[in-house]
Amino acid sequence: MTANRFATRLNSFASRPQAEWPALTGKPSLMQMAARAAKVEGLTDLDLNFPDHVGEKPVEIARKLGDLGLSINGFAMRYYSNPAFKLGAFTNPDPAVRREAIDLTKAGIDATREAGASLMTLWLGQDGFDYAFQADYATLWQHEIDGIREVAAHDPDCQISLEYKPNEPRSYSLIPDAATTLLAIREVGLPNLGVTLDFAHVLYADEQPAFAAALVARHSKLLGVHLNDGYAKRDDGLMVGAVHTLQTIELLRQIRHDGYAGAIYFDTFPDMTGLDPVRECEVNIATVKRMLGVVERLDKDNRLSSAIDRQDAVATQSIVQEIMLGAIA
Repeated sequence: MTANRFATRLNSFASRPQAEWPALTGKPSLMQMAARAAKVEGLTDLDLNFPDHVGEKPVEIARKLGDLGLSINGFAMRYYSNPAFKLGAFTNPDPAVRREAIDLTKAGIDATREAGASLMTLWLGQDGFDYAFQADYATLWQHEIDGIREVAAHDPDCQISLEYKPNEPRSYSLIPDAATTLLAIREVGLPNLGVTLDFAHVLYADEQPAFAAALVARHSKLLGVHLNDGYAKRDDGLMVGAVHTLQTIELLRQIRHDGYAGAIYFDTFPDMTGLDPVRECEVNIATVKRMLGVVERLDKDNRLSSAIDRQDAVATQSIVQEIMLGAIA
């Protein structure tokens, strides 16, 4: 696992706009937010939303970001351009709307490649249902599989990563958890598919993050890691380690053992409460670096692997707390 690539959510840098742009009226532009993000010590990459952030040629965006010292980690699809997508993108009952969503995704993949990146993240949050008797589940599933297969086949050299989430905006997402995501990937059957784990999504899917990562490594491949935190009830977007410190460290240890080589991406929401986005991102980076240091110390401690082999929870907790907090004086 590489520890020197850190990416973040670009829209975070619209937080507290008057502190950065006192004369600004309206929303900051992509390059204004990117220039602010470039102030973050240790940040290497940004993820861009498509089509929201792509108002000019992708190669030009990549060049301008490069001038700021930033690379593009990948693109993420957003299905907001047509109000009809609220009833589904790949699963919309109208075949014309489904075609529009698929073609929009293909355009996003092309833009990703033109920008010099090779990762497209699909969060299909609009694909789901809200009521009993609203939809035929077999039909919804078939539409989803067909749509994913078509966009993944569009460019075999572009990695397509499915980011699952239990709900929101739909009451029930069609791809809500690790197992269902892996089932979809198996059914589609294309080698450029994989999974993005968003920590807060995993928590409120009632999953243990490291276990979800282990399943992904066993049955597919981990293409993205979105770190944040929350109280396992919704997508809180809190700072890394703010609530689930041990679970975050365990996840980092798991993906390191599984050979994850991608960026660590911060999907946090400083803009929700007006936090300083530069400082917030710097603290996230520092927290992950400290956690990776804990992982290294844990891996050098033979007591931990022995205790895990025995499933001795008392011993493992004692060892982890000692390494994190120090021995008792």
